[in-house]
Amino acid sequence: MADDPFENMLAQMDRAKEYADVDDGVFERLKHPERTLKVTLPVELDSGEVKVFEGYRCQFDSARGPFKGGVRYHPTVSQREVEALAGWMTWKTALVDLPYGGAKGGIICEPKELTQNDLESLTRRYTEGIRRMIGPETDVPAPDMNTNPQTMAWIMDTFSMYEGHSVPQVVTGKPLELGGTPGRVEATGRGVSIVTERLFDYLDRDLSDATVAIQGFGNVGSNAAELLEEAGARIVATSDVSGAAYDPDGLDVGALTEHVNAGGLVEEYAAGNLRSTSEEREAVDGGVRWDDPELIGNDELLTLDVDVLIPAAVEGVITAENVGDVRASVIVEAANGPTTVAADEVLTERDVQVVPDILANAGGVIVSYLEWVQNAQEFSWPLETVNAELERRIGTAFDQTIEQYDEKDLPDLRTAAYTLALERTASAHEYRGLFP
Repeated sequence: MADDPFENMLAQMDRAKEYADVDDGVFERLKHPERTLKVTLPVELDSGEVKVFEGYRCQFDSARGPFKGGVRYHPTVSQREVEALAGWMTWKTALVDLPYGGAKGGIICEPKELTQNDLESLTRRYTEGIRRMIGPETDVPAPDMNTNPQTMAWIMDTFSMYEGHSVPQVVTGKPLELGGTPGRVEATGRGVSIVTERLFDYLDRDLSDATVAIQGFGNVGSNAAELLEEAGARIVATSDVSGAAYDPDGLDVGALTEHVNAGGLVEEYAAGNLRSTSEEREAVDGGVRWDDPELIGNDELLTLDVDVLIPAAVEGVITAENVGDVRASVIVEAANGPTTVAADEVLTERDVQVVPDILANAGGVIVSYLEWVQNAQEFSWPLETVNAELERRIGTAFDQTIEQYDEKDLPDLRTAAYTLALERTASAHEYRGLFP
């Protein structure tokens, strides 16, 4: 199936295999997750209704270290999706050279329909269901789609109650008060911004005043937008589930961020609900910004005539059906698996540079690793240290990917990234051997 994320990941692996120095037997092992647990989660909701949810935790590969990966709450969560995401986490941690394997978890639910108490009960029930799989040295969850530091606090507390003592390093992405690290919330968006700047340097292009469209204005998209705007880029479009806002002169990212953080929708912003007063509009010449965005569809955002397209929402949005209409010359994958293999082949033929997800959105897992290390040492670092280490690690991974791409004359950056990740993971397997 073209829309099966797991098949998409396997196809990406197969594309890279002919260039990677990996034994056939080891490669076959790399295509299969080590284990996937399905849990049934009965929860009594605030409404008095008892509802049964389904959740998953997939542990894909542990050759390089403990499993690492987020937990997402979304109606479309499935076993295949979780297994694909766990695989992508495996390649991501290998590419940025962290001592981890890949994992992923998820619960099939619509968080918007649940109260805060409902979410807490569901999270604690899920933690009880997977607690025998997780732990600081075995599997370390983190936030993902529709989960956040509060979710991690509930997981940590539930796990700690069973252990009989506080275990902050069982999860990352925690609140600062519970051992979280500064910079973790912004980390994925910061990584997206860093690799975009690096790519423009590599292409000898000027990011200043480049036009950028970002599909998705959640944590990742909004932070990437703010940082790219600081770097001089012009954010001309962004979106959420309600629709997309487009302004060729550039959106007011700060105002939009404030609106969304307060619970607002992009649709409301695009409809003009946040526009300046008439007095401010008349004072444009005096330096007052007047934002006049247009409401467009999410699909239309993907096909805008921009320099950079950043899919930062869900997987499988750039497909064989719409890739012919994509006009961006650079795509930076802030989401996991946003481009299908069929679309990839078209983009490669057209010389569209795609920074793959396993590199572009690795900022989150890098800073999660830094948080985990700080917890193990019972020592905390200032934000400047965290951000500098994030930039160093993701910059090194970018440079190594470009070196692989140039020296081996590979077809695209995704293939370059995968060859590195597959070779590193396969090497660990070869050293460890096959038990028993």
